[in-house]
Amino acid sequence: MEQVGYINPSANLDAVFSALADPTRRAILARLSTGEAAVQELAEPFSISQPAISKHLKVLERAGLVERDIDRQRRPARLCAQPMADAVAWLEEFRNFWSGSFDQLDILLEDLKTAEETPNE
Repeated sequence: MEQVGYINPSANLDAVFSALADPTRRAILARLSTGEAAVQELAEPFSISQPAISKHLKVLERAGLVERDIDRQRRPARLCAQPMADAVAWLEEFRNFWSGSFDQLDILLEDLKTAEETPNE
């Protein structure tokens, strides 16, 4: 069933927002923004196990936010920012909406202020 007026800019958008909803995954992405890292390196600042970090990485991989390679015994993870850019583009549409709403509110408040300053006859 197609919804009227519904445009999905990325079929993966739900997975991206779901992945970004967790603070641990956001921290992992922040760490990966400085360069690739293995699970052990990613687990260091957290009080959770390496298998738990691996589960978070799998969620990030499914969302397309992380890629992993095999480098001998290591499987370094690397940030993929394009899905986040798609999410930002989607959110940007709402910025335009809110900006227009705030502009209308400014006009209304200015009209109310002018009406208060005008003496009643």
